[in-house]
Amino acid sequence: MKDILFDFISKYVSLTEDEKNALLSLDLFHTVKKGTVLLEEGQKTQDSYFVLKGCIRVYYILDGEERTTAFYTELDALTPHCVINKAPSDYYISCVEDSILLISNTDMSVEVNSKFPKFDVMCRMLSEELLAKQQMVFDEFKTSSPEQRYLNLLQKRPDLIQRVPQHQLASYLGIQPQSLSRLKARILKKK
Repeated sequence: MKDILFDFISKYVSLTEDEKNALLSLDLFHTVKKGTVLLEEGQKTQDSYFVLKGCIRVYYILDGEERTTAFYTELDALTPHCVINKAPSDYYISCVEDSILLISNTDMSVEVNSKFPKFDVMCRMLSEELLAKQQMVFDEFKTSSPEQRYLNLLQKRPDLIQRVPQHQLASYLGIQPQSLSRLKARILKKK
C-alpha cells in the first residue's frame, strides 16, 4: 500500500527517504470494514481520508431517506467540511466496501507540513484539483437529466455500477431506485 501512496505523491512532489519514513512513522494506514460509519451527522472530527483501496460515500439523511452526494474510490481524498469550519458535520461518511484508508488529522498535517514544506505545496495543489473537479461534477449534475447523469456515470466512473448498491447509485443520481431500473432498461433497448 505504501507504494501506491508514494506513486500518487510523486505526481506532485519528489520525496527523500527521510520524508517517506516520516510519513510511514505516522501510522496512517487503516483497514476499515464495509458498513463502518466514519463520520455521523452532528459529530465533530479532525480526520481527513485518502482512499488507497475501497469505496466510501458521503450522504445526508433527509426526511428519513439517505441522499448520497459523493463516492470516493482509489486515490480520492476527502476532507469533511467540518474539519475546515470546526463545526458539527451535516452529513455521514461510511464505507461501501472493505477499505484501506490513509487517515490523517489536522495536528498531523500541521506537524508534517512544518517539517517538510513540500507537503504543504502538494496539499495545496491537490486541493485546487479537487475543487475544480467538484465544481465540474456539480455543474454537470445541475445541467443534465437523470438519463444524462447515468450515461456520464457509465462513461466516467463505470466501476461504481458494479461496486455500489443500486439504491445508493439512484440516490447519487437524484432519482428513485425504480426509476433507475427503468432508465437502465430504456438504455439497453436503445442499443
